[in-house]
Amino acid sequence: MSVDRRSVLRGAAAGAAGVGIATVGSLPTLAEATPVSRGQHSPFPQHKPFPPLLDDPDGVLALPPGFKYRIVTKAGETKLKSGELTPNAHDGNAVFPGSRHDTYLLIQNHEISGNTALGVPQVPGTVYDTGVGAAGGCTAISVDRNGKNLGEWVAISGTLTNCAGGHTPWGTWMTCEETESKANGTTRLKDHGYVFEVWGDGETAHPVPLKALGRYAHEALAIDEKREHIYLSEDASGPNGTFYRWSGPRGYQLSPRSWKDLQDKDFGTLEALAILGDDGKPIPDVAYLTSAQLLRPFRVAWVKVPDRDAATTSVRKQFTDGQITRGKKFEGVYGTRDGVYVVNSYAKSGTTDLPTDAVPHDGMVWFYNYANKTIQLVTYFPESAAADQGAGARFQDFNFDGPDNVTVTPWGSLILAEDGNASSHVLSAVPGGPTYAIARNMLNDSEFCGPAFTADGKVLFVNMQDPGLTLAITGPWRDYLG
Repeated sequence: MSVDRRSVLRGAAAGAAGVGIATVGSLPTLAEATPVSRGQHSPFPQHKPFPPLLDDPDGVLALPPGFKYRIVTKAGETKLKSGELTPNAHDGNAVFPGSRHDTYLLIQNHEISGNTALGVPQVPGTVYDTGVGAAGGCTAISVDRNGKNLGEWVAISGTLTNCAGGHTPWGTWMTCEETESKANGTTRLKDHGYVFEVWGDGETAHPVPLKALGRYAHEALAIDEKREHIYLSEDASGPNGTFYRWSGPRGYQLSPRSWKDLQDKDFGTLEALAILGDDGKPIPDVAYLTSAQLLRPFRVAWVKVPDRDAATTSVRKQFTDGQITRGKKFEGVYGTRDGVYVVNSYAKSGTTDLPTDAVPHDGMVWFYNYANKTIQLVTYFPESAAADQGAGARFQDFNFDGPDNVTVTPWGSLILAEDGNASSHVLSAVPGGPTYAIARNMLNDSEFCGPAFTADGKVLFVNMQDPGLTLAITGPWRDYLG
């Protein structure tokens, strides 16, 4: 769909007044990166620049001086309590306080899309689909404060392509299936493309799909502070996916018992995002917006999904052009007290996923404000030829692309995991300001996944999808982020 960008963005320059930086991937100084004019109050935190990364003599993870890592799990090498090897394809996860003092509990996705020797074992009581092709799921890992693995077990199994998800306020994990696969009578005996709630205590399991949240290529989600809404992202193309909001019936609050209600596909309301331009009409795709709109708030509307279980038509295809706002690779989602962050990984030149007249980019991070009901672009990576160069080069610590999963540190700044075209990094980002590399994959060009900070700020857990590593990173986090 061809759109006149000038009519969509009329007045954008005025809306962006006071923004001191347009290209946050180029490592400006903090002074250069101040996102507001003098005398204004910044709604987002600042932090000190991280120093350059030091290569790891073991060739696994480059880190800043004073930081170290420990391997918690490795697919095919570490073992579950039941004796099987750790499954592969580590992806999103969350970290919670452990059952013992000075321990943490990780609940971790395995993004497995078919039968494999290192699939998630189908442990009785945890299984959704007994088909041999449903080899995804989640494991739970008990870890001490130094990153030592104290035990690992299956939390849910029989699911498919478990990508990211989101934690709940009551200490469980909601895992998202990034697929629209239906039952085929052989390898898949049930439909897939759902969200499942996951408990990590080794005893509780309710492997039932939360159909109220829709059946589509889910990526991640977040529950709002009042427990009235769930915000969900969709990683899909042809056409591009979008961002959704589930709302409960009037007066309903989400709780540890909500998994029972959310099994009903008609419970509550599921709606798709429409970012409104200056003419009051939906902007067709986020790629029509650029760094010129950094920190400018846009009004939004929410458009009801006709058939959220996608019986005959994919959810995103139920909307005509101009009804909602789409985007290439809506990915990580993370909620705060005031709003929710959502990531678009990229939209490359010369692809069918980039609409006519839109602008290619190497990553966007948005912030939806609950109270104001507006959305802002807070981090933007313009498309960069340098970021597409070969993996492993040191200069890649200054050229970033493909942000994917996102989390918020205990101090309010962002941690992004790259899934780009060159060296993969874990990034520290200041909304409206600079971005710094805080880790680099030295093993290969595999993506990082599932960054999760402990509430005490001592440990950052992150996954390397291939060869399936969980890493615990410790160091003087407070010196830079606090």
